[in-house]
Amino acid sequence: TTAPAATVPAAQAGSSYDLVASKGKGFAVGALMSAQPVYVLFDPQCPHCGRLWQAALPLHNKVKFVWIPISFNPTKSLPQGAALLSAANPVDTMTAHEQSLLAGTGGMAASADVPEEIKQAINNNTQLLNQLGVDSVPFLLGKHRKTGDIVSFNGAMETAALANLLGVE
Repeated sequence: TTAPAATVPAAQAGSSYDLVASKGKGFAVGALMSAQPVYVLFDPQCPHCGRLWQAALPLHNKVKFVWIPISFNPTKSLPQGAALLSAANPVDTMTAHEQSLLAGTGGMAASADVPEEIKQAINNNTQLLNQLGVDSVPFLLGKHRKTGDIVSFNGAMETAALANLLGVE
């Protein structure tokens, strides 16, 4: 089943998109030259986030995704988010991490020794999620490819539903 669309009021949607674009710190994957990035706030320990990652993979040739780690669980999520932010190849690292997480093995092993700058970035991302009034992840914000309207969604979805939400064929 899919979660309901997020409840960001239409008047706030544009400012929410701009806020995440300017304040969120994440890693970009997919069609990196795309002028309309899709932002995904996620917790590295969230299985729904792993499902959304898998659903987004087939769209990487058409869509630029910026995955923004937050931390609901500082013991595990913070080190894993830091490892993902500093990965040389974020697609391979995130794919392996999500496969491990969804297989029930907890995701990647990550050092608890997180550089202060990265720790602060993830803490700021978590505050950003709270500032948006959103209390669960994954939370996606993007622009519909055809209409330019801001779209948002809370939860996992299948590839076809994600493509439809974003106006991608």
